[in-house]
Amino acid sequence: MRYLDEFNDPGLARRLLDEIRATATRPWALMEVCGGQTHSIIRHGIDQLLPEQVELIHGPGCPVCVTPLEVIDRALEIASRPGVIFCSFGDMLRVPGSDRDLFRVKGEGGDVRVVYSPLDALELARRHPDREVVFFAIGFETTAPANAMAVHQARRLGLTNFSLLVSHVRVPPAIEAIMTAPACRVQGFLAAGHVCSVMGTAEYPLLAERFRVPVVVTGFEPLDVLDGIRLAVRQLERGEHRVENAYARAVREDGNPAALRMIEEVFEVTDRNWRGIGPIPASGWRLTDAFRAYDAEHRFDVAGIRTEEPSECRSGDVLQGLIKPTECAAFGTTCTPRTPLGATMVSSEGACAAYYLYRRMNAPTPQAERAEREEMNPVA
Repeated sequence: MRYLDEFNDPGLARRLLDEIRATATRPWALMEVCGGQTHSIIRHGIDQLLPEQVELIHGPGCPVCVTPLEVIDRALEIASRPGVIFCSFGDMLRVPGSDRDLFRVKGEGGDVRVVYSPLDALELARRHPDREVVFFAIGFETTAPANAMAVHQARRLGLTNFSLLVSHVRVPPAIEAIMTAPACRVQGFLAAGHVCSVMGTAEYPLLAERFRVPVVVTGFEPLDVLDGIRLAVRQLERGEHRVENAYARAVREDGNPAALRMIEEVFEVTDRNWRGIGPIPASGWRLTDAFRAYDAEHRFDVAGIRTEEPSECRSGDVLQGLIKPTECAAFGTTCTPRTPLGATMVSSEGACAAYYLYRRMNAPTPQAERAEREEMNPVA
């Protein structure tokens, strides 16, 4: 396939759905790890088109959503200081901290800027040597190479006014945490294709074998997701549990060697706290000692900021796949994109945002879901 439209072909979607229906003889619960996949699933109604035996569980695959509240508060503290240019991707600006967000800091006079690359922030540091420029470096493995490159370039250029506020997280430890949780119902995973395009698939076979779950590396278009579901269900029905690459146009087993070398030079593995979930050992990255001078957390002495999650927000349960967004009492009432309680409602990859954006406002009964499934057309 050469063109994006081909991954939305209704005829191919029908055939994939027919094969899934013919294959699934027992109930199976699959988790899509990536928030981009969640949005594709909800936008195109894939979860409603599947046979009732196949349930999709939304996982913690939104990097904005899992950035802990204390890190947001550290960002707000740094962005509020005079002489600082605080740079971030746009979807972080509405994420609520304890009492405000970056938009409010900007409205109160803070120099908060939306950039499209950490290299944009690096250029700001070069042009404004009298200002401290901080880039909010969040994300899964996908964004780590560019953030590592920015720090590497800053040192090469001799820039001393550039730093990163780092909150990088890693997918495999999160899968382990999900599978060892007492309430886990997940029987297979749709792994994030963009993460694997960087990291490869080497970390997944041990997880698949240990927990006896299929792991299918999947893309983000409707046919990508349906094909990933088809392969995962086929493995489950056969009693198999292995890694399968359904995104071969972008993912190789060894990943991107140049990107991996850059990550290994600049970052080291560390424990991370995940918003709504809690600490997961070895689930993140931090700057190595060689690059510690570019760590904004240390430069601005904000590491001591600690906060507690608001009790009324159940985003942690959503991120762990324990509930659907519509099962939260605050969804669509006290929690909306204009008045979010948590990041899952405002992130471009958040599950709550997907449900709100695509008008999944109520939790339907199984009977209503079946009736709607029979009336709907396949993915278009």
